[in-house]
Order: sequence, then C-alpha cells, then structure tokens
Amino acid sequence: MPDPDVRPDHPADLVLRPVRPADLSALTAIYNHYIRSGAVTFDTRVFRETEREPWLAQFSDDGPHRLFVAEVAGRVRGYAGSTAFRSRPAYATTVETTVYLAPDAVGQGLGAALYHTLFEALAGEDLHRALAGITLPNEGSVRLHERFGFERAGVFREVGRKLGRYWDVAWYERPL
Repeated sequence: MPDPDVRPDHPADLVLRPVRPADLSALTAIYNHYIRSGAVTFDTRVFRETEREPWLAQFSDDGPHRLFVAEVAGRVRGYAGSTAFRSRPAYATTVETTVYLAPDAVGQGLGAALYHTLFEALAGEDLHRALAGITLPNEGSVRLHERFGFERAGVFREVGRKLGRYWDVAWYERPL
C-alpha cells in the first residue's frame, strides 16, 4: 500500500525520529491538552509525567510497537505510534495506531509525515493489520487515515461519555 509523500511545505528544520525518554514531558503535555479540550481521547483526568512512564515503556526502536516524534526547531510538536490492539496472542499481528499533535501544529502536514515514518518502519514487521479508532466527528483525522489507506470498518455508537455527552467511535483498518 503506497504511503503519501511528506509535504514539501514542512518546516525546513522538521526532524522525524524515534522517541527518547527525554521526550516524555512534551508528549504528556500534548496528550493532556486533548484530555482537557475535547473527546479525541476518552481519558478524563490529566496525567503527571511519571504516570505516563509505563505507556512510554511499551515502545521500542524495533518490533511492532514504535513511537516517533516530530520535532521542529528543537521542540516536540507531535507523535505517532503503534501499540498492541489486544493482549491475547492471536492478535499479535494487529496493531492500533494513533497520532497526536500540539494544537498549534495541526494542519501543517506533521501527522502525515509521522504516519509516513511509522508505516515505513512497520513495513518489515510480522504485521497483518493496523486499526485506528476515531471519535466522531473528526474530519481531519478521518481524512488523514483515509489518505493512508485506512477504510472504515464500522462505528460503535455512543460508547464514550465525556463533556456531558455520548460520543461515537469509528473504527478504521488498513492492511500492512
């Protein structure tokens, strides 16, 4: 499955690289923004940096569970990763993918650049399928995933309650 090319209008100092432990503070700040501001994530309580250490520990520089960051001018502006879909052994060749960007980095093509890097890294792994759950509505995320060959597999109706209402989650899948 072809991946779209990285956009030519990215900042000249864009660096896409594997995550480092020193990135945890920036990653936590980005994620906490979405906990506070909407229903992109169904976490409802912001995290302290130390609480995110187990999450960060699941990623490696090789294997199916990767995490990449987009750094601009020396600052982490977003991240994309792949995690286990479920813990049972038969699911081992399926990963769940995600992208989060700093709020002022949205719309600059960093999500596409991160996904391009992630899927390139996953290409040599023993993986069969990538999944992504998208809280609706979220047209930007839907467009990004469809651009990378994800197709809608179904919608779970009103499965998350946050901000005083119920939210639908569309599940997307892509062969690897």
